[in-house]
Amino acid sequence: MSDILAISYPWIKAFHIMSVIAWMAGLFYLPRLYVYHVERAKKGDQLDETFQIMEYKLLKVIIGPASGAVWLFGLLLALTPGIVDWSAVWPYTKLVGILGMTWFHHWLMARRKDFEKGENKLTGRQYRMMNEVPTLLMVLIVLSVVVKF
Repeated sequence: MSDILAISYPWIKAFHIMSVIAWMAGLFYLPRLYVYHVERAKKGDQLDETFQIMEYKLLKVIIGPASGAVWLFGLLLALTPGIVDWSAVWPYTKLVGILGMTWFHHWLMARRKDFEKGENKLTGRQYRMMNEVPTLLMVLIVLSVVVKF
């Protein structure tokens, strides 16, 4: 198995990077949709329905599959011999960032269900603030991998 991972490493890494880009794009965009949804749509109107369709499709067609691929290819990279120095700090700080990103993804899914039920309680300002979470986590993850502290 380790031979297959070593031979496939460039391909696995490439698919991991592409998956991360897709996942992050969705995680950056969905909170912005929520801002516009809460500030411009009224429960049950046509704009509310349009936002709900957009949010649902973004989660189910892009964010969900991309996050699954990130985890799959990331685990394969972590299992590839010689890639991760488990005695260093960076794999653990990266893991904290990844778990935070996954939590944020699930938080966004819960907020979509709130909109679907007509029970959203957050303001546009609160969604704008939450929109900074993936950026902060991305900084932690990228610095962990590139600087390897």
